[in-house]
Amino acid sequence: MRVLLVEDDEPVAESLRRGLLRYGFEVEWVTTGAAGLAVATPYDLVLLDLGLPDTDGLDVCRALRRRGDVPIIVISARSDETDRVVGLEIGADDYVSKPFGVREVIARIRAVMRRVRPAEQPTGPQRYGARLTVDRKAARVRLDGVEVALTPKEYDLLAFLTEEPGALMSREQIMEAVWDANWFGPTKTLDVHVAALRRKLAGAVAVEAVRGVGFRLNVLTDEPDGAGDRAAPEAPVGPVGAHPT
Repeated sequence: MRVLLVEDDEPVAESLRRGLLRYGFEVEWVTTGAAGLAVATPYDLVLLDLGLPDTDGLDVCRALRRRGDVPIIVISARSDETDRVVGLEIGADDYVSKPFGVREVIARIRAVMRRVRPAEQPTGPQRYGARLTVDRKAARVRLDGVEVALTPKEYDLLAFLTEEPGALMSREQIMEAVWDANWFGPTKTLDVHVAALRRKLAGAVAVEAVRGVGFRLNVLTDEPDGAGDRAAPEAPVGPVGAHPT
C-alpha cells in the first residue's frame, strides 16, 4: 500500500516514515502543499499536515478531494474543534492530532481503508497453510478445525505476526503493536508468549527467534513423503488486522 506523506516537520516525518516502512507501507514524502499536489505517481492514501510552509493544508485537502476519492487523513498540531470539523467537512476521512504514536496512525489507516474499500477486506477466517485459521472478526483461532484456547495477548501476538508471515519483526515493533506504544522495561513477557504460541500451534507455524533482533513467523506445510515440516512460501489467503488489548 502506497502512502503520500505531506509534512514539513522533518523529525515528525522521518519518524512516521520509518514506522510506516516497518509496517510494510511504501511512502512518498514531500514537504509542501504544492509538491503534494504535483505528485503524479498513484497512491492509496494521503497523510496531510495542515501547517505547511507554502499554503494551508485545508486548501490542499480541498484540492485533493476535488481530484478524486483517495482517502485523506489529516495530521496536525491544531487540536481546535473547528479545524477538525472543517477538515472533515471538506473531505478528510479522519483527523489525528499531534503528538501521536505510529501505532495510532497505523490503526487509523486500517480503519479508514476498511470503511472506504470494504470489498477488499476479508469477510471470513484467513487460512495459513493447511492447518491454521485465524478469524479476526471473531478473535478465534482454529488448528485442524478445533478452536485453540489463547489468552488475549497470545491472540494479539499471533494476529500481528500473521499479518506478514516470513517478515522479521523487531522486539520493539512487536511490543509497540501488541502491548503498548509507550512500553518501557524488559521484554521477557514477549518470550513467554512466543513460547506459548509455539507449544499450542506446534506443526502449523514456527516462530523463529533472530538473536538480537526479534521474531519471524513461518507457516509450515506437511510433506507427505515424510520430509517433515517446511516453511510455506505462499502468502495466506486474505490480509490483516491485529487487535491489541
